[in-house]
Amino acid sequence: MVFNIRGNDYCLVVAIDYGRPILHQSGSERIRTTTGLTQRQFSMELKPIRNDADHQKALGEIERLWGAKEGTREGDRLDVLTTLVEAYEDKHFPMHRPDPIEAIRFRLEQQGLDDRALVGVIGARSRVYEVMHRRRALSLEMIRRLNERFGIPAEVLIRPIRSPKRRRAA
Repeated sequence: MVFNIRGNDYCLVVAIDYGRPILHQSGSERIRTTTGLTQRQFSMELKPIRNDADHQKALGEIERLWGAKEGTREGDRLDVLTTLVEAYEDKHFPMHRPDPIEAIRFRLEQQGLDDRALVGVIGARSRVYEVMHRRRALSLEMIRRLNERFGIPAEVLIRPIRSPKRRRAA
């Protein structure tokens, strides 16, 4: 488990003895139960990832543990390490969502298409030209059709379109 305290990521170090009985007290009655799991000790010592060296070390450990079975000591360590690395990478290497027009162009390129494929999805040829040259914003209906036809996530398409770069007069 990762805690963020004053901008630093800390991890919880856990030691569980599965064979120890758990004692519940209810009023004057004592109820003794066990966890029901086999007796073994689970210990995981991990440190927060604070710099590139820690990040590289954690990636190497993840690579070593890759493929570990879920529920095993190695599998649990892999889960915690991937969570720590993900938190570090989200903080230090954020992925910004693309501009809607860039996303449309990228998807067309992936599918080997050009702007002509947008006729009928965005509107007539003139409307496609206006949108792709950033002279007109995408409407809600255009966003729906682009999402359905090309699978471009709606959350990318609803972002504001950057205005076109203005040319200065000579």
